[in-house]
Amino acid sequence: MKKVLKIAGLLLSALILFVVIWWFLPGRTPPIHSDSGRSISSLEYIKINGSEQCVLIRSQDTRHPILLFLHGGPGMPMMYMAHDFQRPLEKNYTVVQWDRRGAGKTYSRNKPEASRMNVRQLIDDAYALIDTLRNRYHHDKVVLVGHSFGTYLGSIMVTERPELFSAYISIGQVVDAEKSRKLQEKFIRSQVKKDGRSDILTALDQPDQPNLEQWLFEFGGELKHSKSFWPFIRSGLLAPEYTLPEVLNVASGSSFSSTQMKYNILNKSIYYEIREYRVPVYFFIGTQDYTTPHQLVQEYFNLISAPEKKLVYFEHSAHFPFFEEPDQFCAEINKLDLN
Repeated sequence: MKKVLKIAGLLLSALILFVVIWWFLPGRTPPIHSDSGRSISSLEYIKINGSEQCVLIRSQDTRHPILLFLHGGPGMPMMYMAHDFQRPLEKNYTVVQWDRRGAGKTYSRNKPEASRMNVRQLIDDAYALIDTLRNRYHHDKVVLVGHSFGTYLGSIMVTERPELFSAYISIGQVVDAEKSRKLQEKFIRSQVKKDGRSDILTALDQPDQPNLEQWLFEFGGELKHSKSFWPFIRSGLLAPEYTLPEVLNVASGSSFSSTQMKYNILNKSIYYEIREYRVPVYFFIGTQDYTTPHQLVQEYFNLISAPEKKLVYFEHSAHFPFFEEPDQFCAEINKLDLN
């Protein structure tokens, strides 16, 4: 018995030591070895409109086009998942992940004033970052990749300043909140009937419009093969760029951004206000996506005009095809002519 207790004590001590080391281990990004002499693997804070904001830049050759990701949320960073999907893109692009004001590592470093949490501020921040990247790496334009709420920003940006962008890639395009909710409720009700979940039907019938996200997860409308956030948490815990405290703080930043965000540019939804794109647009759609319902994204795609437009489907994904089908996601981007 004493021997067992001694072993248990040693294991507990080792676990405590491991957690302490992990807690204080600094964020870093693995080096990139390239024959080009122009590779970069940088995790840095850039001052953007008075706020230090975290940017991850990785490429085998900085002469390659800049691929700037706009994460969703509005405060759900993509940077802490980047190690799980973007490595093949680093061969052909200078890939930039950015934790915006109020999100991820930026939120952990400096929580913004609530008054600065608005769409106009985030877009002005994006333009400032783009100018920094263009000047630093000597590119006239960037390729903009938006996911979820990032597509709300992205659609406005490429409409306001098309001269800055060679193309726009939309993943889970935000279209119209009211139309989306109707499709989400229809989807949930159809799943509830199959599973006999009368408790959910009762909640849906309440007049206060409950948050649907938990049921979208439960029925595979956010992640096709998971009913919880756990795959994201696991990815974040394994991200070298994030410290353990930063990973644990992601949810707080996401909640802060969602509750404080002010929508101060468009009077109506993107569905009604943005129908013409003056850059090539590529819509990436998870066929199981009900967070931004895939039927509505397809309907919107048919309404818009652009110099070139294309739909790319991901049959085994819901709202996160870059995370759920990373190989196909990178292959589809690498097939596009984005120079």
